[in-house]
Amino acid sequence: MLSDDQVNEIIINVENVPPGVQNHRSSNLSVPAKSGVNSSFGMVSSVSGIDVKDPHVYSRRNDRKAKQLLRFSPLNESFSQTHHSPDLVDMDTPCTSHESIQGRQKLIASLIPMASRDRIKAIRNQPRTMEEKRKLRRMVDREKSKQSRRIFELNCCTQCLNSISLAYRRCKNILSELLNSISLWQKTLKIIGGKFGTSVLSYFNFLRWLLKFNIFSFIVTFSFITIPQFTVGGNNALQFTGLEFFTGAGYFTDTVMYYGFYTNSTIRHQSGGASYDMQLAYIFTVAACLVICFFSLLFSMARYFRNNFINPHIYSRGIAKLIFCWDFTITHEKAVKLKQKNLSTEIRENLSEILQENIKLTLSQQLTHLSVHLVAWVVSTGVAIACCVAVYYLAENNLEFLKSHQNPGAVLLLPFVVSCINLAVPRFYSMFGLVEHFEVPRQEVYVLLIRNIFLKISIIGILCYYWLHNVALAGEECWETLIGQEIYRLLLMDFVFSLADSFLGEFLRRIIGMQFITSLGLQEFDIARNVLELIYAQTLVWIGTFFCPLLPFIQMITLFIMFYVKNISLMMNFQPPSKAWRASQMMTFFIFLLFFPSFTGVLCTLAITIWRLKPSADCGPFRGLPFFIHSIYSWIDTLSKSPSYLWVVWIYRNLIGSVHFFFILTLIVLIITYLYWQITEGRKIMIRLLHEQIINEGKDKMFLIEKLTKLQDTERRANPSSLTLERTDVEEPAPLHSREHEAAHDLRFRRSVQENSPKA
Repeated sequence: MLSDDQVNEIIINVENVPPGVQNHRSSNLSVPAKSGVNSSFGMVSSVSGIDVKDPHVYSRRNDRKAKQLLRFSPLNESFSQTHHSPDLVDMDTPCTSHESIQGRQKLIASLIPMASRDRIKAIRNQPRTMEEKRKLRRMVDREKSKQSRRIFELNCCTQCLNSISLAYRRCKNILSELLNSISLWQKTLKIIGGKFGTSVLSYFNFLRWLLKFNIFSFIVTFSFITIPQFTVGGNNALQFTGLEFFTGAGYFTDTVMYYGFYTNSTIRHQSGGASYDMQLAYIFTVAACLVICFFSLLFSMARYFRNNFINPHIYSRGIAKLIFCWDFTITHEKAVKLKQKNLSTEIRENLSEILQENIKLTLSQQLTHLSVHLVAWVVSTGVAIACCVAVYYLAENNLEFLKSHQNPGAVLLLPFVVSCINLAVPRFYSMFGLVEHFEVPRQEVYVLLIRNIFLKISIIGILCYYWLHNVALAGEECWETLIGQEIYRLLLMDFVFSLADSFLGEFLRRIIGMQFITSLGLQEFDIARNVLELIYAQTLVWIGTFFCPLLPFIQMITLFIMFYVKNISLMMNFQPPSKAWRASQMMTFFIFLLFFPSFTGVLCTLAITIWRLKPSADCGPFRGLPFFIHSIYSWIDTLSKSPSYLWVVWIYRNLIGSVHFFFILTLIVLIITYLYWQITEGRKIMIRLLHEQIINEGKDKMFLIEKLTKLQDTERRANPSSLTLERTDVEEPAPLHSREHEAAHDLRFRRSVQENSPKA
């Protein structure tokens, strides 16, 4: 069955024929003027496979169609007065009916205020010939142009605003196309998605998102902190040996890489010129990066949440997209094959999810799975606690170990142990999947993510306690630089272990599975472990930006390299997931884990550093101050003496420095989150009800079609001579409809022959 919109489109396409064809049809057939629409509906009925031979049936169906169009049209009242108006049927004939003139004027008046797209759609939905619609549109455009000239004469500001809005939309579209054209790794991501599905693709999308994040952070810190320091920095007297790339100490200590190198003076190159306060620049730049990261995370979570949880097409699994989304502009053979592979992968994921939803376990199976999951959680939690205790005792004795060992490589002991734990324990967690047997792969990924995030964030928390309690209070000469070096070594060691795991571990696993133990086969890509590696590294970068401003640049390089390494390893050493599943909501979960507990823990750590710890007395931009935050207090006291900056003082004391403001802000965020959650639940219920309604309407239509077919068969058996008359009528239609009628009646003839002769 055709929908109403499809019927309207067919009507318009049939009516939009060349004048020569229309004249030819009218010359050969004696068709009344009012049957123009009926012929269109006749074509529709032949296309849809419904055999209606009586022309009166056509007329009744057209009348019902017109009534439906009028009932759903916003121009019901206007059109009811202009239906069959002589002036609209033939604009050149003078109208003698006063009501018809009023109806036409009311119809035009109702069309003029509409937007261009809505006006075209309203005219298109009217059951008129194409010529009538064109004349109606010309009249509306002529009246609208008259009003536009009067409006322009009265108020030209509206035209200026419209032109500015149009220019803004065009610039926005051009900028969006430009950003899409220069977007990184578009083709590579399509290949990954086509071969391994959206689950593996979500990891690479997350990596690219973090890369953009670090590029922005590096641009901000380098512009407002590093470049001003270059203008006043002195010469480095230390010798470069090459070991600094691994330890982060030595020559790098006296460079812009670490906190201790930056000056605490106000930069002024000319007497009486503009000054640059390094203290304020340092703390405001780091604060601005954190604030922008906070809002970027919130915006990204809201955007992905809206796209993956609230939009209705998510709950319909994008069936319409899969069926009707082929891009006919694709002509290259490789692009066509890649598009086909992507569509086939999405179809497999949708079908797999439908099958997984229909799986129902018995009570004994549920109890067995619950007990296995409980034991796995107890074991994983115990292993995480044991690892955290080991890291704590190693960190407590690390300072004494470094004092007793003067070897420069001794500083790599703590990062080495932490990286070994981060590499081995997640693989141990992944082995639990052999026992737990998750029916839904998404649940397995979520469980592994929670277990790994608990392990890694606990280790980072212990390290932060060690840095802020032991290193900061140990009386070292420049403890901020020491913390920056520790974070640099942790990042570097984690990167080295990731490279070794990709080049050696995954490669050896492929050799073993393909040549020695063939029953193992190729392994599947571990999404949870790889994603948690990215979150762990990004958390260290956020903490270390205050102590090492160039850490975003280092992370940017490592992410760029890791993308190509992981891509090569994925294509060589892994197989597609054995259970296809949609990962449209995984990106939302990744960003949520990055926000909580990762980013919130970073905010707590830096808040303790700025408000509770005393800066080093001999290095850094905050030397000589009791606390880092006192630089802000001194600046506010200076501004309070100037009447022109009292508004800044009021904002700081009543908003930024107020606990009540942040409490209200948090409450508003929670309320908005609750509203979004309720909207999501409501749309789920609505979509389920609409889905049931569509199924019921489809059943009703199939029932009516069967009844109609039976009636036609009964009439055909009662009147065998009607078949001959019908075939005679089919030979005369216009050339435009000849093929459709011949095919339809030929099909009916074959059906009737088969029914009369079962052997045929």
